[in-house]
Amino acid sequence: MRRVLAGLLATASLAGGLVAVAHAGASTAPRPVISPADDPVVVVSSTFEDGTTQGWAPRGGAAVAVSTAVAHGGAHGLAVTGRTANWEGSLLDLLDVVDKGTRYELSVWVRLAAGEAAGQARLSVERRTGGTPSYDQVVGATDVTADGWVNLTGSYTLAADVEFLTAYVETTSATAAFHVDDFTLSHTPLPPVQTDIPAVKDVLADHFTVGAAVEPAQVLGNHGQLLARHFNSITPGNQLKWDATEPTEGAFRFGDADTLVAWAKANGTAVRGHTLVWHQQTPAWVFKDASGAEMTATPENKALLLARLEAHIRGVVGHYGDDIPVWDVVNEVVDENQADGLRRSRWFEITGLDYVRTAFRVAREVAPTAKLVINDYNTNVPAKRDKLHDLVARLREEGVPVDAVGHQMHVNVQWPSVAETEAMIAKFTPLGVDQQITEMDVSIYTDSSQSYPTPPADVLRTQAYRYRDLFEVYKRHSASISSVTLWGLADDNTWLDAFPVTRKDHPLLFDTRLQAKDAYWGVVDPDRIGGGPTTTTTTTTTTTTTTDAPPPPVCVINYDLVGQWQGGFQGSVRIVNRGAATTSWTLTWSFPDGQRITQLWGGRHTQDGANVSVRNESWNGTIPTGGSTTLGFLGSWTGRNTKPATFSLNGVVCRPA
Repeated sequence: MRRVLAGLLATASLAGGLVAVAHAGASTAPRPVISPADDPVVVVSSTFEDGTTQGWAPRGGAAVAVSTAVAHGGAHGLAVTGRTANWEGSLLDLLDVVDKGTRYELSVWVRLAAGEAAGQARLSVERRTGGTPSYDQVVGATDVTADGWVNLTGSYTLAADVEFLTAYVETTSATAAFHVDDFTLSHTPLPPVQTDIPAVKDVLADHFTVGAAVEPAQVLGNHGQLLARHFNSITPGNQLKWDATEPTEGAFRFGDADTLVAWAKANGTAVRGHTLVWHQQTPAWVFKDASGAEMTATPENKALLLARLEAHIRGVVGHYGDDIPVWDVVNEVVDENQADGLRRSRWFEITGLDYVRTAFRVAREVAPTAKLVINDYNTNVPAKRDKLHDLVARLREEGVPVDAVGHQMHVNVQWPSVAETEAMIAKFTPLGVDQQITEMDVSIYTDSSQSYPTPPADVLRTQAYRYRDLFEVYKRHSASISSVTLWGLADDNTWLDAFPVTRKDHPLLFDTRLQAKDAYWGVVDPDRIGGGPTTTTTTTTTTTTTTDAPPPPVCVINYDLVGQWQGGFQGSVRIVNRGAATTSWTLTWSFPDGQRITQLWGGRHTQDGANVSVRNESWNGTIPTGGSTTLGFLGSWTGRNTKPATFSLNGVVCRPA
C-alpha cells in the first residue's frame, strides 16, 4: 500500500455483563448488556467542570492545569503549557476502561493558546506489552489555531493484552501551548453479521481468491465473523513490513503477524505477505553505514545494505515458511518520470537495481514454492504501466524469479475507466506472469476538496456500479488473475480516512456497522444495487442508469487530484458528454495557481501561461451521447494546487461533477 494505515481501527461486539467502570477523576458510565439499536455508551467523559484535571496528566515535561481562559463547553477546560518537544502534551490513562476487541470512538476538542501561531494537532494511543511501547494514531495531523475549537474524533480497538494504555494529544512539530476540552470515550454495540446474504468468496470461487487487508483487531468479534464468512485470503496491513518485523537490527518481532497467521490457519484462509522491501516504513538503521552515518553510494555500503536485505528476508520469510505462500517482494519501485522507470529511493541510490534482484533471489531460495510478486500503484496509467512492464520483462529475461505483478487499484468512483483497466491487464498477459489485484478500494471522493458528512445515496450507487464494472473486467481476465484483495474489511477502518486529507471515506463493500452496502451488491449481484433491479445499459466503457433525474447539462467534468507530493502532482479529467455525439473535441481550462503540465496522456495538450488546451487523440475523438473519456496528466505546482474552476468542451462551459 502507498501509505500507513492509521492505527488499529476495527470493531467488535460488546462482551456481556454489567460492569461498573471506575477511573480516577473522570466521570464514567456503566456498561450494560444492550441491544444493537441502543445509543452509544459513554465510558469516559472529561469536561473539567468540577475544577479538577479528571485524571488527565502531563506527557513528558509539559504541565496541565484546569483553566477558565477558554472552554469549549461550560466554563472550564484543560490548559497544556511548558512544552519543549512536539510529543509532549496531555494524556489520559485508559487501561482500566478499555476492553480488548471493542471498537471505541474517541473525541476531544482542541485549540491553541492565545497568541500561538497556527499548527497541527493529533490524537493517538500509546500501549505497552512486555515493556515495549507502540503508538497508534487515532486522528492524524489536523489544522488547529488559537481562533476556535477543532474536534479530533476517530476510532480505536485494542487488539491485544497490554499493561499500559493511554490516549494523548500532541502537536506535529511546534511546542505551542494548547487547550483541550470535552473528551469522550464511547462505544456502540454492533448488529449481528448478516448470514442471509451470499458470501463474496463463494460468488467468485470460479474466478479467483478474494481477500481483505486486516489488522489484528479485525480477527476478533464481529469483524472476525465477517472476515471468515466473506474472504478466503488476508493480507496483514502493516504487521509484516520492515519497521514492524525488525525495528532494530537482528531483533525480529512477529507477535502481531503471528496472530493473523494463526487466525488464518484456524479458519482455512490463505495469507499474502506484504511487504519485504519498500521505500517507506523502513527503519533508519537500515541505511546507516558501519560507522553509524548516513549511507552514501560506495561499494562497501552497497555490500552492507544488500547483506542486511538478505538477512531480513531470510529472517521474515524463513519464520513463516509454507504458512505464507505469496509475498509482495518489492513494493512501488517504479517512477515513470525517470528515463529508466526506476524510483530514486535510498535502495536504488545505494544499490541500483541490485536490491530488486537480491530480494527476489533470496525470497526464492528461502521459499522455493512461494509466488513472488512485484507490487505497484497507478498501473492503469499508461506511462506507469509501460515502465513496470518493461522492468518485469527485463528482470525475467535476466532470470530474476518475478512470478506475478500486483496492481494496487486504489481508485475512485470516476477513475479509471473500464478501458484503462482492461488495457492494464492485457499489457502483462503476454509476459506469462500471474496478475493480482492487491489493494483495491473505491473512494467516494474524486478530489481533495470534497467531504461528505454522510455519503450521498447517489454516490454510493455510483460506487457500486464502479465495483460492478471493475469486477466484470477481473472476471473476464480470470485466466490471468489469481486473486483480488480489498484494502480493508469495512468502512470503519480505511487508510483513506487520513489520505490524501482527513475526512471520512467509505470505500469498501461493508459499511461502518459491518453491513452490506450497494458496493457489496455490485460485486455479488448487481441487480440488487439500490434495493432492487435497475434498468441499465452497459458497454465496455460506460454505464447509463435509468433515473428520474432532471435533464443533464451538455457536458460534465470530473477533475480528480489522484496524488500530490512536494512540487508535483497527478491529475485526471473525465469528460462526460451529455449532448450530441462528438467526432472530435477540444477541452480547455485555466490553472488558478500557476500549475504546469509536464506529461499528459489521453490527448494532445498545449499550455500558454495558465491556459490549457487538450485535443483528442485519433482513437478517442468520438464520445457518444452519455459516453465519456478520461485523460490523465502529471504536473508541477508551487505554493498552492487549487483545482480549476471552469472547463469548456468545444467552447461550451461544462458542469463540474
